[in-house]
Amino acid sequence: MNNSLFSLFVYGYLYEGLLRENGLTRELEPVLAKSWKISDDKLRLEFTLREGLKWSDGQPLTADDVMFSFQEVYLNPKIPTPVKDILQVGDSGALPMLRQIDQQRIEFKVPEPFAPFLRNVGGLPILPAHILRDSTQQQDSKGNLKYLSTWGTDTDPQKIIANGPYVMESYTSGQRLIFRRNPYYWRKDAAGKPQPYVERIVTQIIGSDDGQLLSFRSGDLDEFWVKPESFQLMKQEEKRGKYQIYNAGPETGSRFITFNLNQAKNDKGQPFVDPIHSRWFNNLAFRQAVAHGIDRERMKTSIYQGIGDLQDSPLDSKNPFYLSPEKGGKAYDYDPALSRKLLKDAGFQTNAKGELSDQWGNRVQFVLLVKSEEKSRVSAAAQVQQDLTQLGMKVDLQILAFNSVLKKLMSRNWECYVGAFGGGGADPHSASNIWRVSGSSHQFNQGPQPGEPPIRGWKVSEWEQDIDRLFAAGARELDDRKRAVFYHQYQQIAQEQLPFIHLVNPLSLDAVRDRIQNVKFSPSGGAFWNLYELKVAN
Repeated sequence: MNNSLFSLFVYGYLYEGLLRENGLTRELEPVLAKSWKISDDKLRLEFTLREGLKWSDGQPLTADDVMFSFQEVYLNPKIPTPVKDILQVGDSGALPMLRQIDQQRIEFKVPEPFAPFLRNVGGLPILPAHILRDSTQQQDSKGNLKYLSTWGTDTDPQKIIANGPYVMESYTSGQRLIFRRNPYYWRKDAAGKPQPYVERIVTQIIGSDDGQLLSFRSGDLDEFWVKPESFQLMKQEEKRGKYQIYNAGPETGSRFITFNLNQAKNDKGQPFVDPIHSRWFNNLAFRQAVAHGIDRERMKTSIYQGIGDLQDSPLDSKNPFYLSPEKGGKAYDYDPALSRKLLKDAGFQTNAKGELSDQWGNRVQFVLLVKSEEKSRVSAAAQVQQDLTQLGMKVDLQILAFNSVLKKLMSRNWECYVGAFGGGGADPHSASNIWRVSGSSHQFNQGPQPGEPPIRGWKVSEWEQDIDRLFAAGARELDDRKRAVFYHQYQQIAQEQLPFIHLVNPLSLDAVRDRIQNVKFSPSGGAFWNLYELKVAN
């Protein structure tokens, strides 16, 4: 489907999976499935659907839709999707097999025990087979499956069939989406009243942080993710503006800078990264010197207004598998003297002007890419530029719109990038698309991807392969205490090798109008994870 329309927040309104993660407890709860059971040998997983489920057009939702969603979409080799990364099992990367038992029951089978499987499978949206099946079997004039262009921005929103609490009523490009209650949604409250309670939801599409802030302050929005730079103002106006700012602690994602470690060439024999620059980036001492050369405390104070934590792991501090510096994780305190020593020992040298060059006399200069839409991220990039200038490096900022940044990342045409990953859930395996060598989001050393021209001379380091093995071992082990050993080792390697230099993790702050009732704010699900329970006071 056209991703320009179906972003994650849109899916949350329109679609549900078999299970979901409770926003407060992070425990799994039944959704479209009323129950599930795991075989004694841990190789088979059976779901039983609720009776009477329907799509928003009134058609029955059955096990056939589950089979279609997985076999013809998520596991279809002709449909590029990061979902395959989280469904791959073990060292072989085998994918699960499915069997439909009857109209209510489906069985998944894996070749070996796979701890994340229940959570990963259960959370994927179930799609309507009666609407989309033809598009997965037919090709357009370019030989691509029609599914890839189905339900795009030119589709009549009312023809988009859903199973979630809402359906799409209208879409105005670049302005707003309007959702109305799905009359066939399955949930009812304890008194038997249909849920959700809110009849219509209008979501405004506002590109800039400043624009969102202005709209919220003027009363046009009922909810606003509070950025650190606007927190003081928002807090002062909290009572008068009739809203509450919820604080769920540090965000569950990560913010970082990363260097392009890819040493491959494109199909024309041209290197993705200048070989001179690539030699710097692939030098561990260089990356560690950069890490020690960034003043993250200053970044936390000046850019994030002291509202956040320094991040020293790929996992957030609330993750049950998090390895803190106190328990063996590696942290990089600001230490420019150590940075200079690391660089000098690695053969870099500084001239009388303070300019840094490598041992062959090449001035250390590279481009730092950042998206323009997030003010704090641009400010962080500017500070990185300033801090590294103190080490003699020349860093050129490239500030582009997010779509342009994404194209550069996908084409491997970049050198250094200030980025962020959203929270992926409690299980570290949800980030396997980032960390596995074959992962579709293995940005720092992106390998060959399906459907693209071949690349030449792609090299994978031993430590990348070690992380691969740890992820496979962690997924194979079902005891969380034993799994933690593997995920702690992965964090130690990641922090030692620094494919990502983590920065500051801001607090998760969300302003919600007082008229929105039944809000149960959580760091993983935000204010609206229990959307079906919310009410609006008059």
